[in-house]
Amino acid sequence: MKQTQPTTNDAGTASTTATRRRILKGALGAGVTAATVPSLSGVATAHFPVEIAIEIQPENAENFIDLSDHETVTVVVKQSEVINSDGDSETFDPTDRPVRYRFGSRLALEDGEGARPVDDGEIREAENDSADDHSSLVLTFPVDEMGLDGGEETAWLYWERDDSGHHGYAGFDSVRVYRGYARGSGLIEQLQQLLEGETGSSSD
Repeated sequence: MKQTQPTTNDAGTASTTATRRRILKGALGAGVTAATVPSLSGVATAHFPVEIAIEIQPENAENFIDLSDHETVTVVVKQSEVINSDGDSETFDPTDRPVRYRFGSRLALEDGEGARPVDDGEIREAENDSADDHSSLVLTFPVDEMGLDGGEETAWLYWERDDSGHHGYAGFDSVRVYRGYARGSGLIEQLQQLLEGETGSSSD
């Protein structure tokens, strides 16, 4: 991880938090933010433009979140090219930015809520033969603070530019959110009962 000069408060914060992160080796998955942006309004549009690439549950191809079983969710924040407040293009390197993230449903984040990371995250370095040749930040969030209630198809990540929490960048990825296996188990039980009933009728 490269060192930054303490020219601003953000840089000083980044330098402090960076010392508490562990470096991980390994290539990232191929998933990035969804290509089509859902309809945006309010804070998401005005103060948190969708600029950063993220990957939810990188080891989970379906990005599923079981609200009854999962205690935490992993989110990878990738290096991205963004348009800053001056209208200029710059690189958003999550390994050099202060850890000011919120994650969860879009409505929760727009209301100033959402889950905060459990720690300062881990830096994952891409392998030489990886298509993604930039280091990324791996964050872990508690599920019970995300504002998800099941059925959501996207989950959002906000990065806050300063302590006010009113400006920054956003990213999102597709998810499958549900609560437990009761619905699936009930269907299986119904099928079993139906088959048992048909078997009983045949024997009679």
